[in-house]
Amino acid sequence: MSDFATSTAPADVVRRQYLASAAGDLDALRATLAPDVEWTEMAGFPLAGTYRTPEGVTSNVMEKLGQDWDGWTAHDDTYVVDGENVVVLARYSAVNKATGKAIDVRVAHAFVVRGGLIVRFEQFVDTALVRDAMTD
Repeated sequence: MSDFATSTAPADVVRRQYLASAAGDLDALRATLAPDVEWTEMAGFPLAGTYRTPEGVTSNVMEKLGQDWDGWTAHDDTYVVDGENVVVLARYSAVNKATGKAIDVRVAHAFVVRGGLIVRFEQFVDTALVRDAMTD
């Protein structure tokens, strides 16, 4: 049985990413990402686009979410694993700093994990609910 902190099992790597994100530990989060990671935020989402490199992901996604939202958290609850593919059903919760509006939005995240690192991520979310919380 491997130790969770060093396990290269795809679901363990993805779970460490969620735990690091929830804790605001960007170094630990970057440690789960491959050097050539492709991280895609869905079209219509405020941070839509594809980001590369661990630093690119944390500076363009996690740090920006922290600037605009209080308590942004992805709550992972269901994992579906097929080899290197991990799909996580989750929800986002946060309060928008500009409007004071809260979100509680269901999401699906698709990860590809190779060699103990996340090489690809794609987000699926109801972007209209997120945008509604950002407007008065």
